Amino acid sequence: MAEAHQAVAFQFTVTPEGIDLQLSHQALTEIYLSVLRSWKKRLIRLKNSVITGVYPASPSSWLFVVIAILATMYTRSDPSMGLIAKIQEHLPVRYHSLSAQCQTVLSAVLFSTMLWLSLIFTMRMCLKQLLSYHRWMFEPRGKMTNTTKVWLTLVRIFSGRQPLLYSYQGSLPNLPVPAVKDTIKRYLESVQPLKNPEEFERMTSLAANFESCLGNRLQWYLKLKALWASNYVSDWWEEYIYLRGRGPIMVNSNYYGMDFLYVTPTPLQAARAGNTLHAAFMYRRKLNKEEVKPWLLMSSAPCCSYQFERMFDSCRIPGTITDSVQHWQDSDYVAVYHRGRYFRLRMYSAGRLLSPREVESQVQKILDDPSSPSPGEEKLGALTAGDRIPWAKARKEYFSSGLNKRSLDCIEKAAFFVTLDDDEQGMMGEDPAASLDRYAKSLLHGKCYDRWFDKSFSVVIYKNGKNGLNAEHSWADAPVMHPILSTLGYNEEGHCKGEVDSSLARPQRLSWDIPPECQEKIAQSLSIAQALADDVDFHVFSFRDFGKGMIKKFRISPDAFIQLVLQLAYYRDRGAFCLTYEASMTRLFREGRTETVRSCSNESCAFIRALEGGELYSLLLRQASEKHQSLYRHAMTGAGIDRHLFCLYVVSKYLGVESPFLNEVLSEPWRLSTSQTPVQQVELFDLVNHPEYVSCGGGFGPVADDGYGVSYSIVGENMINFHISCKHSCPQTDSHKYGGLIRQALLDLQLLFCPDQKDPSKADLRQTKKDM
Repeated sequence: MAEAHQAVAFQFTVTPEGIDLQLSHQALTEIYLSVLRSWKKRLIRLKNSVITGVYPASPSSWLFVVIAILATMYTRSDPSMGLIAKIQEHLPVRYHSLSAQCQTVLSAVLFSTMLWLSLIFTMRMCLKQLLSYHRWMFEPRGKMTNTTKVWLTLVRIFSGRQPLLYSYQGSLPNLPVPAVKDTIKRYLESVQPLKNPEEFERMTSLAANFESCLGNRLQWYLKLKALWASNYVSDWWEEYIYLRGRGPIMVNSNYYGMDFLYVTPTPLQAARAGNTLHAAFMYRRKLNKEEVKPWLLMSSAPCCSYQFERMFDSCRIPGTITDSVQHWQDSDYVAVYHRGRYFRLRMYSAGRLLSPREVESQVQKILDDPSSPSPGEEKLGALTAGDRIPWAKARKEYFSSGLNKRSLDCIEKAAFFVTLDDDEQGMMGEDPAASLDRYAKSLLHGKCYDRWFDKSFSVVIYKNGKNGLNAEHSWADAPVMHPILSTLGYNEEGHCKGEVDSSLARPQRLSWDIPPECQEKIAQSLSIAQALADDVDFHVFSFRDFGKGMIKKFRISPDAFIQLVLQLAYYRDRGAFCLTYEASMTRLFREGRTETVRSCSNESCAFIRALEGGELYSLLLRQASEKHQSLYRHAMTGAGIDRHLFCLYVVSKYLGVESPFLNEVLSEPWRLSTSQTPVQQVELFDLVNHPEYVSCGGGFGPVADDGYGVSYSIVGENMINFHISCKHSCPQTDSHKYGGLIRQALLDLQLLFCPDQKDPSKADLRQTKKDM
């Protein structure tokens, strides 16, 4: 109980002789350093707020303007054209006691400040207008028009120097509301290859009726919202797509990210945890100081950074009608789960961040702790894996006061969640391919109770030193998640580097008092989550025959190439095309998140039909690729289809009106849901000289019960990773079969450009079609 006594700053007892007061100097020192650290962070935030608030100018530019105005006045000229004198006339009475010269100087300073603020506002408005220009995205690669060159020059002039993470937020344009007729036109074009003539004619009639009657009325409300909202989509998207979902978020919403594919930096679980947790807190420190550079396209066009704000210290809170995302400030600890027990692991001591070696020693204490879980504690996390309403009711009934509330608060307010998993994962054993599939399923759902799926993200450290993460989706999208990669190094024995302070208090074991009624609810949630997890069919594989390097030699977009591969594989699997979802970002706009690229187009279908018919037309491939690029660019620049239709649907529900067109559009299943995982590790590691330091990326569960979820990452020049998910309960889907079809489709498309390919492992295209 030593650590418990150290946490008390003072104790007193009343005795016959008086009051016996005992002070704990160590606890008082901890309190003092904690307060000091908190005020330092407040000052840093204040400083950054000032710098960001006046961007693209700098605070020091105010002094320059003041000096320039005063210097001009002393040359007996009036740069204000009489405004300084007007200000002096209207100074409050108390300032008239000053000398005339002091009043003039004060008026000049006030005028300089107003002039400075006006210049900042003008620069910011100019930058906002410049960032609304997106024609550069539609220009051929390597060919830049004079207009774009002038635009780039002006953006760099108005952007200032050394921007902080949030410097551009006030200058980003708002997401535009597309015209209803344009959205409907693009929608009808997207579904034409998926419907027979009768179905398409019917949908065209519904669309025309919607456009002429209800569409313009709903559009008026959207335009009204766009006038005052930073983004007319994002708040509704977060609420209705994520937070109002009443089913499990495990598998259905959360996603995962993997560790290095071929390298395990250390086989010691505690050591890997030490470096990983320390690196995560170092990254959080950079985020708090806004030292992370904002993302820039073409080194000039900034992307919105608001999603970074809730990466750490956040948790999804269940509700009976809708959930909410709560964010706290600077938690100094992480919540740790190991063998059914929960711990609070403090990451700071005496105002400093623990070294990796000290974190390792603390984690090792948790691993060596022989205590057993209290009743109901081991599988408590299953509440976050099951349906949301039972979890919300259980939280209110059993965790709203007393011991359980304190322990639950500790988990929800932690910087993030950590699972010390007793399993071993990664590419290993006699069947490395199957081990990757198990690794993916483990990260996606684990045992259904050993992750806290409500936390913004959970770090999983396996027994053999592998790690990974599981992230909740409502607060941000996958590209925002910084890869949890340990780059701090280990000694020869595999331990973290550094020394250990032996006086560190042990990690605190959380206590629970879970009644039998609550344990029954935990068991019910676990049964629902377990059935969902068991139904997931996963296949992960790396394709290394060729990659981005060869595809670029074909002068085709690698992303468009892979999208065609996925559609070709699906067509061979099911004998038909399907509505295909590809995620695109809209972060060129303020608070932008994602938009859908409907990548199954007339052009892609025409190419696939020609290919399967024996016509090897590379021209059709290029047309399909160019169409995909056009669709992707339109989605990124605010001219997408699905977010606009979604918001029109929300407005119709608020108004209580029914639209057969919108009802049908939003009920169409996405049987092929795809997303490209950004590979940030390319910036952290030299993959040319160290190709083993490569991650397999991450993935997500299937969106449709009878469809596939496909995540892919293009790594370096010669590697493409695929994560394929579907459901065992659907007899028409098989992740391994679809993976084989993807591999064959890649090889077949390669033959279009390399018909003399001699590699015996690549089957002849005509023979492939004959066999099928």
